[in-house]
Amino acid sequence: MHEQLNFAIEILGTISFSMSGSFAAMQKRLDPFGVLIIAFVTSVGGGTVRDLLLDIPVFWMHDLLMCGLILATSAFSMVFKSVEKNFKVTLFIFDSFGLGLFTIIGIQKGLNAGIHPLICIGLGTITGCFGGIIRDILLNRIPLIFRKEIYASACIVGGAIFLLLTHYTHLSYTLIQVFTILLIVAIRTLAVKYHWQMPKFYGYESNSEM
Repeated sequence: MHEQLNFAIEILGTISFSMSGSFAAMQKRLDPFGVLIIAFVTSVGGGTVRDLLLDIPVFWMHDLLMCGLILATSAFSMVFKSVEKNFKVTLFIFDSFGLGLFTIIGIQKGLNAGIHPLICIGLGTITGCFGGIIRDILLNRIPLIFRKEIYASACIVGGAIFLLLTHYTHLSYTLIQVFTILLIVAIRTLAVKYHWQMPKFYGYESNSEM
């Protein structure tokens, strides 16, 4: 049951980030090949960094299903864009769900490898965020994780709650996974809606450079 749910989470996460990357690329008016490349790096970027850190085979290099899924999702998104005009909302929705889904995948990969739980939260954050970082860099944008929005913090809070519920409650593992994913999505949504920001402990002068 757990393996089936984990597989479903990975599939949904791949679809979410592939859609996110595709819509971000189409915002920049890239051609179909460019859309595919951005969708691909958004979907596999975080997982690739995670697997390299864990010194295990990179997941997508041995899984044609994921590569085919990204290709199919990208093609669908290019057709879907003729119906959906609000790129910003669509991008936000898929990016938020991808963030929650991939954070859980990263944490579980770390736990399975015997990594300390606190480090697993970092692996979950890397899995959730690094695909978006690579996407934004390739699209010549400041990555979301470095902007005012609550982004990586949502992964950290969600990851911590996931580990606490797993170790200190008797709730079913499936329920904990679903709750944590929805919690991360909710934090992202509320942060954007109510303009939550990380506090800054420094001042700055306008028109100044570091």
